[in-house]
Amino acid sequence: MMHWLFLGLAIVCEVIATTALRATDGFTRLVPSLIVVFGYGFAFYFLSLTLRVIPVGVAYAIWCGAGLALIALIGWVLMGQKLDAAALTGIVFITLGVAIIFRYSNTVAH
Repeated sequence: MMHWLFLGLAIVCEVIATTALRATDGFTRLVPSLIVVFGYGFAFYFLSLTLRVIPVGVAYAIWCGAGLALIALIGWVLMGQKLDAAALTGIVFITLGVAIIFRYSNTVAH
């Protein structure tokens, strides 16, 4: 079960790093830039630990889908970004796709 914890940590680190990208102002501000560099570094480290058990395609699909949904939510709640019906529908489909992979795929270690 540790591989799922590692994947969750990879997703959280990637979301933190992506959220901080805006604040770097083109990597001219030190603290946000360090958050981005370390966030992505830890994200890839935890993803590499995940790949010991979960196939890369499945892990990456879950990572991307969850990261996309979380970033869209953060953009909406914290940054006032608007999501139209098409964007929300796409996010729902991506989330459903990740759930289907997680629940029904034989390539995922349950």
